[in-house]
Amino acid sequence: MNRKHRKTLEHIYSRPVRANIKWTDIESLFIALGGEITERQGSRVAVILFDEVHMFQRPHPSPETDKGAVVSFRKWLEIHGVRP
Repeated sequence: MNRKHRKTLEHIYSRPVRANIKWTDIESLFIALGGEITERQGSRVAVILFDEVHMFQRPHPSPETDKGAVVSFRKWLEIHGVRP
């Protein structure tokens, strides 16, 4: 994991929950953690990580991820011991 991925991870874990994390940065973090991202119907993507598949909606029209998704990412990463 490079410095940018660590920074994204810190943003995911920051309190209060941030609403300005770019989706592309989160996708890049998932890939750095060994994940795979596949396109689904519409703006949905499947993230395969930790031998699990999670479906997420890509944000649009703005590139920032909403707070609810950030909380979901944090919980998923916490369960698997990924911390900043």
